[in-house]
Amino acid sequence: MSKLPLAGRRVAVTRAREQSPELSGKLSVLGAEVIELPLITVSAEIDKYALVDVFGELGGYDWIVFTSANGVRYFFDEFHRIYDDIRSLGLLRCAAVGDTTAAAIRAQHLKVECQPKVATAAALAHDMIATGSLDSAKVLVITGNLNRDEFVIQLEDARAIVDRLQVYKTEKTDLSADPAAADFRERGADAILFASSSAVQSFVDQAAALKPAKNATRPLAGSIGPQTSETMKQVGMPIDFTAKMPSLDSLVLALVAKLAK
Repeated sequence: MSKLPLAGRRVAVTRAREQSPELSGKLSVLGAEVIELPLITVSAEIDKYALVDVFGELGGYDWIVFTSANGVRYFFDEFHRIYDDIRSLGLLRCAAVGDTTAAAIRAQHLKVECQPKVATAAALAHDMIATGSLDSAKVLVITGNLNRDEFVIQLEDARAIVDRLQVYKTEKTDLSADPAAADFRERGADAILFASSSAVQSFVDQAAALKPAKNATRPLAGSIGPQTSETMKQVGMPIDFTAKMPSLDSLVLALVAKLAK
């Protein structure tokens, strides 16, 4: 029986607690010992007045855009609380960034009509513009509190009329008293994986609570993609390996390749 590629390796995962199992599972199957460091917390946060406005004109939108599975989750929590029929969405066309987000939309029995090959907001904007459907189109973008403006600006430059609806917030998690963080400080890890800019910033903000001890293994830092890498560079964090495509599977492949060297 061949040895698993990550056997004997310790890998720290920095996703929100409710999102960690997917990545942790992929690593465990390959033999890794996973240390979960949930550096961020994701929870619902919705402006009820904005929600009423948006739901009052759902039938008037041409596109609804989701840039994360969190957005899908919290939007439809509210939608199903108010409506009992998915057809209340009207003739909205759905757009998504990434396979996980697209899968969450399909779980609502909806078709994803625009999903770029590269899972970035910039690529999604490019592909939506390429459909030739945005001139004077009404677009609803589902966001969190940390979403950037560039995507919306690209759509507006293509003459789309864009509304934003925030449905969740991402916050730093205090890990100073977390047992997994204590284990990470004491023993370190072979690698630490970052799948979002917010996790990178949280790691930096609480560096004292996560600094490995003198004799601990210093982890290699891996990034899921361009936006996360940009943040790592801005805070002065070394990037030891990067996923070829911004996806969890690609990040795991990059980790395996790096540790095999």
